[in-house]
Amino acid sequence: MLACSLVATVLFASGAGQAYAQAPESEEPRWSIAIHGGAGTLDRNAMTPERREGYEVALQQALDAGAAILAEGGSAMDAVKAAIVPMEDNPLFNAGRGAVFTWDGVNELDASIMDGRDRSAGAVTGVTTIRNPILLADAVRTESPHVFLMGEGAEEFAATQEIETAPPEWFATDARREALERMKADQLSALDVDHKFGTVGAVALDMEGNLAAGTSTGGMTGKRWGRIGDAPVIGAGTYADNRSCAVSATGWGEYFIRVGVAQEICTRLRSRAELLELLAVGIGQHPVVEQAEAQSSADAVMAEVAELGGDGGVILVTPEGHALYSFNTSGMYRGRATSEGLNEVAIFAEE
Repeated sequence: MLACSLVATVLFASGAGQAYAQAPESEEPRWSIAIHGGAGTLDRNAMTPERREGYEVALQQALDAGAAILAEGGSAMDAVKAAIVPMEDNPLFNAGRGAVFTWDGVNELDASIMDGRDRSAGAVTGVTTIRNPILLADAVRTESPHVFLMGEGAEEFAATQEIETAPPEWFATDARREALERMKADQLSALDVDHKFGTVGAVALDMEGNLAAGTSTGGMTGKRWGRIGDAPVIGAGTYADNRSCAVSATGWGEYFIRVGVAQEICTRLRSRAELLELLAVGIGQHPVVEQAEAQSSADAVMAEVAELGGDGGVILVTPEGHALYSFNTSGMYRGRATSEGLNEVAIFAEE
């Protein structure tokens, strides 16, 4: 009893008591999904109605693909892949087709995926012929003894798994090539020509209570020397753990790596859940982490990124079914849907 009283005191002092709630004893299985198509400095004046419609349609298609699997009782892993593949195939996003060019004029692709059930993970970086890098990342997870493969080795492995490839012209677009040329001609930084990070990602909770996360990107315009960002780094751009949350990130990768954004958010939520569980031992209740608390944890980690000088955003889903966003930019291409009827896509911060 003394131990429970002490834990309750600590929770109250830290504000955790305000986030404590009892889960309903009989609750229908729930599912939720969130997606993103990049965050950054988005200008409303440059967003024509036609361009906005194009992004909204693309986001809705990706969201619907993932939500349909979850609604039919499918797995979070399958939902994540189903949502990411159409965004990799859409030249509006910086992933797969439509990826940015390196300094040497090549489209180099990165991706990662993680299963919250057992924390198995797969990732690839620097591949140039893989049509859907997220599918190769998943093959690394399930069909190899490794987590992270790069470049030629990753493509050799892809051949053994009959992963679909595509020629260089499949990935290249005039808009991305123009951005590289402008960067070189005007001696600009990647941030000056991109204005946004078009990385794509998805996180999901299925009706079995399992979480998953995936992220795919072409990196930053004009990247050199084999630069790797956060998207393929487990713990920085992608993380999933059934005990806490699933996260996919988009932003200035160097800062997301330094903070370990994806795992840091999950670690904070797991610690919160464990404290609430300790409190529940003495009173026979099953605790849940409230939506406001999950949002606060994500916002706090994104604030750390901002303090270091970085920007971007995250999407996350919790075991309770909360589908959330947090970003410190003027906009993030995003969407979310839940078994409770929520279904929305948005672009700018105030939406």
